Amino acid sequence: MSATPAHIEAFFDMVTSTVTYVVFDAPGGRAAIIDPVLDYDPKAGRTHTGSAERVLHFVAAQKLTVDWILETHAHADHLSSARWLKERVGGRIAIGAHIRDVQHVFKKLFHLGADVPPDGSQFDHLFEDGETFAIGALQAEAMFVPGHTPADMAYRVGNAVFVGDTLFMPDVGTARCDFPGGNAHTLFRSIRRLLTLPESTRLYVCHDYPPAGRTAHWQTTVGEQRRANIHVHEGIDEDAFVAMREARDRTLDMPTLILPAVQVNIRAGDMPAPEANGTRYLKIPLNAL
Repeated sequence: MSATPAHIEAFFDMVTSTVTYVVFDAPGGRAAIIDPVLDYDPKAGRTHTGSAERVLHFVAAQKLTVDWILETHAHADHLSSARWLKERVGGRIAIGAHIRDVQHVFKKLFHLGADVPPDGSQFDHLFEDGETFAIGALQAEAMFVPGHTPADMAYRVGNAVFVGDTLFMPDVGTARCDFPGGNAHTLFRSIRRLLTLPESTRLYVCHDYPPAGRTAHWQTTVGEQRRANIHVHEGIDEDAFVAMREARDRTLDMPTLILPAVQVNIRAGDMPAPEANGTRYLKIPLNAL
């Protein structure tokens, strides 16, 4: 991994509890944006770009050239602003190669047409497990960590790993596995893979849902997770984790934005094409989830 230390700036969206990261090699250097948010008002069906503009202003202030816009997975809790950002700062939109599996499932659910081929072509690059890439002087690795969805990727940059929804902060635990293609056994094995990294490895989560009395945080370490994660600390075996995770998932409502978010996110943050009246539409499948 990279000998050059990564600079990391985090942007927390309080509406969706999502953390977007800008990772860069130096001021005036090269950067990657990870999991950017497009604001969406579900009551009005309106998108806004306030969250993405914060990232844009930081990139401009630091005089960064964006090489990558990285998605850890096709999110169900927020819309991606990857396409909007690419139009303004460039960069290649990338995700794990198993996004094709997710597209197959949701293409059928939303009855999408030929304009949404389930081949990952909406993205500029599809990462395979273990693939390495550069962010300027930084060397990075894509790590396949399925379970929450069948397509989750983590991105390792030096001593930092951006884990997406695979792990949360230790007092919050782990992500749900009841979306199509999710699997608690698979998630446990992905987490164990991450927790075999050196204890000092910094883990950056994609969301934080802090318990009462704690403000939002998004950085932890492998050692902290091994000792204190309420779902997968040392001593919790796979069967116990799966029983807990599946029981917990049965109590959870669907995320508020899953239906609009997935339609946009499997398109790499692009919106459906305008119809004859010039308006774009998202679909709501009835009694399907």
